[in-house]
Amino acid sequence: MSRTGRRPGGGDTRDRILEVARRRFASRGYDAISLRSIATEAEVDPALVIHYFGSKEELFVAAAGLPDSLPELFAQPALLPREEFVRALVYGYLQLVDSDSSRNPVIALVRSAVSNERAATMLREFLTAELLPVIARFTRQPDARLRSALIIAHLIGIAMLRHVLRVEPIAKASPDEIAGLAVPVIEQYLREA
Repeated sequence: MSRTGRRPGGGDTRDRILEVARRRFASRGYDAISLRSIATEAEVDPALVIHYFGSKEELFVAAAGLPDSLPELFAQPALLPREEFVRALVYGYLQLVDSDSSRNPVIALVRSAVSNERAATMLREFLTAELLPVIARFTRQPDARLRSALIIAHLIGIAMLRHVLRVEPIAKASPDEIAGLAVPVIEQYLREA
C-alpha cells in the first residue's frame, strides 16, 4: 500500500531542506520565513526540520553559512600585486554572487543581517576577521580599515542591486562591464596619497 502525504526523512532530506531554506532565506530574509513554509516546500513534516536542525535559528545558521571556499577566494588574490589583487577580488566576488550554487547563502546572510542580530553577527565577524585585514594590507594609509570597509560596502552594494533589488542595468550587466567600472573605483580607495 502506498502512503500519501509528506515524504519521510531519507538520505537526501537534510540536503533538500537546506536547499529550500537557502533559497527562501535569500529571497525573503530571516523574519519573513517560517519553518512550516520551508517544510512545505521541501515536502517534509515540520517536525523533521526540527529533528535535523533544532530551531529556525539553527536552520538559518546552517543555510546561511558562508561557502567554505570564501576565505580562499579572498586569500588567493591577496598574494598578488595591488592592481592584480583588485581585478581578482572583483571577478572572484562576481563569480561567487553570480553562481547559483553559492549566491543563496551569501544573499540570505546579507538580506537577513538587516533584521536579524544572529545574521548580522555572522556577517560582521566574517568581514572583520577575514576580509578587512586582507584588503587593508594593500594600503599604508592610516585609515586602511575604513578604506577596506568602503570597498566591502561597494561589493555588497553590487550584489544587492544585482540579485536582490534586480536594478537595471546592473542586473543584466556582464561581469566584464561591472568590473570595468568597479575596479578603478576600488583601486582609488587603495591608492597612496
